[in-house]
Amino acid sequence: MRLLLTLLVAGGLAARPAAAQLPTNTSTAPKILLPNGWSLTPAGTSLPLGDLPLNMQLAPGGRLLAVTNNGQSTQTVQLIDPVTEKLLDEKTIGKSWYGLAWSPAADRLYVSGGNDNTILSYPVAQQKLGAPDTLRLGKRWPTKISPVGIVVHAAAQRLYTVTKEDNALYVLDLKTKRTIQRLDLGHEAYGCLLAPDGRTLYITLWGGNELVAYDTQTGKITRRLATESHPNEVIQSKNGRYLFVANANDNSVSVVDARSWRVLETIATALYPTRLTGSTTNGLALSPDEKTLYIANADNNCLAVFDVATPGKSSSKGFIPTGWYPTCVRTLGKKILVANGKGFSSLPNPGGPQPVKKTDDSGYQTGVVKGPVQYIGGLFKGTLSVIKQPDAAQLAAYSRQVYANTPFTKDSEKEALGEAGNPVPRRRGEASPIKHVFYVIKENRTYDQVLGDMPQGNGDSTLCIFPARVTPNHHALAREFVLLDNFYVNAEVSADGHNWSMAAYATDYVEKTWPISYGGRGGSYDYEGTRQIAYPRDGFIWDYCQRAGLSYRTYGEFAENGKTPLKSLRGHVCPKAPGFDMDVKDVERVRIWAQDFDSLLARGAVPQFNTIRLSNDHTSGQRLGKISPTAAVADNDLALGQLVAHISASGIWKESVIFVLEDDAQNGPDHVDAHRSPAFVISPYTRRGSVNHTLYTTAGVLRTMELILGLPPMSQYDAAARPLFGCFQATPSLAPYQVKAAQVSLDTRNTAWNRSAERSSHFNLASEDATPDLDLTEVVWKAVRGEDAVVPAPRRGAFLRATPKRDDDDD
Repeated sequence: MRLLLTLLVAGGLAARPAAAQLPTNTSTAPKILLPNGWSLTPAGTSLPLGDLPLNMQLAPGGRLLAVTNNGQSTQTVQLIDPVTEKLLDEKTIGKSWYGLAWSPAADRLYVSGGNDNTILSYPVAQQKLGAPDTLRLGKRWPTKISPVGIVVHAAAQRLYTVTKEDNALYVLDLKTKRTIQRLDLGHEAYGCLLAPDGRTLYITLWGGNELVAYDTQTGKITRRLATESHPNEVIQSKNGRYLFVANANDNSVSVVDARSWRVLETIATALYPTRLTGSTTNGLALSPDEKTLYIANADNNCLAVFDVATPGKSSSKGFIPTGWYPTCVRTLGKKILVANGKGFSSLPNPGGPQPVKKTDDSGYQTGVVKGPVQYIGGLFKGTLSVIKQPDAAQLAAYSRQVYANTPFTKDSEKEALGEAGNPVPRRRGEASPIKHVFYVIKENRTYDQVLGDMPQGNGDSTLCIFPARVTPNHHALAREFVLLDNFYVNAEVSADGHNWSMAAYATDYVEKTWPISYGGRGGSYDYEGTRQIAYPRDGFIWDYCQRAGLSYRTYGEFAENGKTPLKSLRGHVCPKAPGFDMDVKDVERVRIWAQDFDSLLARGAVPQFNTIRLSNDHTSGQRLGKISPTAAVADNDLALGQLVAHISASGIWKESVIFVLEDDAQNGPDHVDAHRSPAFVISPYTRRGSVNHTLYTTAGVLRTMELILGLPPMSQYDAAARPLFGCFQATPSLAPYQVKAAQVSLDTRNTAWNRSAERSSHFNLASEDATPDLDLTEVVWKAVRGEDAVVPAPRRGAFLRATPKRDDDDD
C-alpha cells in the first residue's frame, strides 16, 4: 500500500508569501526567506561544514563523524567529534563525490575520489587523518567510472563500490589494492549496503528505479526489485530484515522485506498528499531503538519523521525544520545530525562589491572589491545541524514551523493566487484572452549588470556594465511595459537553470552533479535532455503540452538545427534554428524564427506555446577574433527588440504574451542577490509603464504560463509560486513595440592580445557553461572596464518576510 502523509497541524496552515520581500541581515532573523520564496527556521545548534556536504558516516561506536564535501569550490573531507560538536581535522581533496565508509576498527576512512576514479584510504589515528593510500579503478576522467557508494567487508578483505558513469559494481581486494571483479549494473548507481552476514550487497540503481541484491560469494546479481523514481540512499535494520530506500523523484521511501523480497509499503514523505515532485527525498536514518525513521527532504528543507516500529504499518509523527537542501541524516543517541547541502541562507557578501565613484575614459564607473571574489557556484557553504530528539510537544511545534516555511499547499496546487478579471486565470481550464505564449530564454546575466542604471528600480549603476547605450531594447521594454526589480531565478547555473526553466524542478542528479564539472573536476554537461537520469519524473513543459493536446514548437531550446534528444519535441522543432553557438548572432536566430513564424502565421498555425533561445548575452569572453562581450550583448538586445516588434506587428499580437528571462544569473555581480536577474512580461495586457517590486521567480513565470495555457503545475515549486498576475490588466493596449536601433557596433571583435585574451583562448565555447564561469565573468568585466580593473564579487542578500504589499503597488 502507499501511505499518504496527512499530518494535521494545530493552528492551521501558513499564509501565502507576502507580496513584497526585502533583503535583510540574517544575524537576527527568526525566519530566513530564500530567493525561491521558501523559508528556513533551522532547528537545533549548528557548525559550519564545507561546500555541498553529500554524505556523513559515523565511525563504529560513534566516536567520530566523517563528512565529505563535494561542491564546486574547495572539496574537503572532515572529521568531527559528534559529542563535543567540534571539528577535529580537515583535508583538502582534489576530487570526491558522495562515497564514504569506515573500516570496522575505525582506523581507516575510505573516500570516493570522484572522477579521478579512485578510492582514497585515509589512516585515522588520534582523531587525525593521515596521508591516504590510493586504490585505482581506472584512468582518470575522461575515462568514465566515478565511484559513489562504498562498503568495506573487513572479514573478506574486500571493498565494494558502485559507480555513476560506467554503471558498474567494482570489487577490490584490500590486500593487493586491485579490482578483482567489475559487474555491469545497467544504470547509474548511488548507494550500496552490506547485509550483517556479509552474504548480500544491496545496491540502489539511481537511474534504473531498482534495488538489486548481489551475492558476495557467487559474484552475481540474484534479485531485482522495482522501487519508485531515483532511489538513492538505502539503510537497513540491525537484524538485516528490513530495508528502507529513499526515492527522490517520488517523494517517498520504499520499505522492503529483505526476506520475502517485496515492498511492504511506500511512505509518502511530502508535506501534503501530492503527486507533484519537489520534496526530493534523499537521506535516511533510524533512531537507535529503530522505532523512528528520519527522512531528509532536500527541497522541502525538512526531515519527515515516521513511526516504523512495525514495518508495513508505519505512521507519520511530524516534521523537523532543517537548513537549505538537507542531503544526509544520521542519529547518535538522542542526537539527530543533519548535513544541510546549501547551509542556512543566501549568504550576504558585506566585503564586496564596494564601488568607488571614479569615472574612467569610457564613461563607465569603475569599482573595487575587498576580500575574495565570490562565485555563486561555490557560495553556499554547508552546515551540520545537531538536533535533540524531540518529544511529542516539540515535534508538533517543529511541524508547525515546517508548514509555515513552505508556500506550497494542496489549495495552491488547485488554485493559484490571482484576481477576478485578470488575463491570468486562477484555475486550470479557466479561459484567458491570451492564446499564444512566447517564452524567451537567455543566458546568465544579473539584474544589476543590465538594468542597474534604471533609476525606477533597485539597481546599482556601478555594477551595470551593459547599460542603456548597449541594451536600449531591454531598457525600453522595461520602461514601456513593466520593470521587475525583484525577480530571482531558481537556479545557480545553466546546468540546473535550463531544468528549472523548463520543468520548475531540478532533480537530485542535476543538483548534486553539476558542481563537479563546474569545478573543473570532470563530468559531462548532461542537463538539456541528453541524459535520461536528469529528466524530471514527468518530463518537461513540452511533455505537458503534448499530454494536454496543445500545439508547441521550440527554436534552439533543447534542440539544434532540427535535432533534439527529447521524444516529446520530435516534430516540434524549427529545422533551421541553431542551438547554443556563439558564432551565430542572435539577430540571425530571430531572422530564422521570423521566417518560420510568418509561414505558420500565414497558415493560421502559430503554436500555442513557443520556446525561443537567444543566448549570445553569454558572450565568448575576450577570445581573440570572437565578437566582443559588448557587441554580443548588444546583438542579443537588438534581437530581442526585433522579436517583440515582429510579434507586436502581427495579427495575433492581441492574444499574445512574451515572457523573457535568463536561465540563471551566474556570470555577474548583483548588489541584492546573485540570483536576481532581468525578466520581462510583454503583452497588450501588460500594465504599461509600471514598476513591480514583488518577489517573482522562474517557477512563478512557469506557473503563469501554465494557467494561461490550461496546464497543471509540474512540481511543488511552480504550484507554490506566485503567478505574475500583478503585471497584467484586463484591458489590452494594442500599440505595437518599435524596435530600438543598436547604438554600438554588433561586429566589434576582440583584437587585443592580453592576459584576458590568453585566458579566453582556452575557453570551451562549444556548449553552455563548459567555460569556467568565474574566469568568463572576470574577462567580460575587464573587456568593458579595462584590463586592470578589479572584478567585483556578487553580493549575497539574506531574506526575511517584509510587510505585505499588494501586487498592484508600484513603489
